[in-house]
Amino acid sequence: MIFKVLYQEDTKANPKREFTKSLYVDCDTEVEARELVDKNTDHNIEFIEPLEGNHLAYEQKSPDFKITEFK
Repeated sequence: MIFKVLYQEDTKANPKREFTKSLYVDCDTEVEARELVDKNTDHNIEFIEPLEGNHLAYEQKSPDFKITEFK
């Protein structure tokens, strides 16, 4: 399943909507997606959203859509 992770790059600053960024990960569960991002980045995760059906199709049309893979 594809998850959209909304995050702030800086964990020390107060979150501001204007600075929210997103990335996409392919995981089995939301918990696994959170662990993957926590383990590989210093991002402050705001929200993790599962993408399916029409919602996934809509996101895939975005030029910014790219599955993030961590090594």
